[in-house]
Amino acid sequence: MTALPDTTKRKLGLVIDLDTCVGCHACVIACKGWNTQVHGAPLSDTDPYGAAPEGTFLNRIHSYEVQPANAPAQIVHFPKSCLHCEDAPCVTVCPTGASFKREEDGIVLVNEDDCMGCGLCAWACPYGAREMDAAAGVMKKCTLCVDRIYNEHLPEIDRVPACVRTCPAGARHFGDLGDPDSDVSQLVAARGGFDLMPEQGTKPVNKYLPPRPRDQGAIGADEGDIDVLAPYLAPVTEGPGGFLGWLDRALGQLPGGRG
Repeated sequence: MTALPDTTKRKLGLVIDLDTCVGCHACVIACKGWNTQVHGAPLSDTDPYGAAPEGTFLNRIHSYEVQPANAPAQIVHFPKSCLHCEDAPCVTVCPTGASFKREEDGIVLVNEDDCMGCGLCAWACPYGAREMDAAAGVMKKCTLCVDRIYNEHLPEIDRVPACVRTCPAGARHFGDLGDPDSDVSQLVAARGGFDLMPEQGTKPVNKYLPPRPRDQGAIGADEGDIDVLAPYLAPVTEGPGGFLGWLDRALGQLPGGRG
């Protein structure tokens, strides 16, 4: 198993504004493009022009219609990729050490040369953020475009993840969430940013900013701060979280496992 660093010097991550995201998938295409055209191990597709195409994507957008109390229904677009968790179960479960968390910036990466494609990290990740590349036979995931953000040959404006650089709505923000004075940390504090599934105990670095009700005229004066997502963010499990939670669920799937 792979050990996590006790601390990291920085906590680089994303802040995603669910109030601003329009679900255009520009971030998905930019991520796919950068990691296919530039990265040494491209993200492959299976039968891309056939009847049942499948592909490897490190960033996906899920869209939901939500109906808050006393407010009109609205569509929420929910981008999701690796959250670069502080207590990343995908790292500690890896039997070869291929999955690891960098001490210098907290980014979780996969050494594809050491990955044997066992899929344990995908089982351990409660967010479904790991992708098995069927053609390469190894696990792949968001790298926060580590090959961009430190690339001194790029203009400084481009030294951010491809998804952040391309977002036309400005819904994606990148920075050090371990620094309380950073722009992203102040944005999280000002807008009530939240963790995805905090009950899992993984301490995700990436944060989400909640959407606002679209029609304020339909809401009473005392209800102007309705949390649109609150009913949908209740804990998804009452059992143990983190690695122990994963182990408990995995054992329950085995023949003769717990009832």
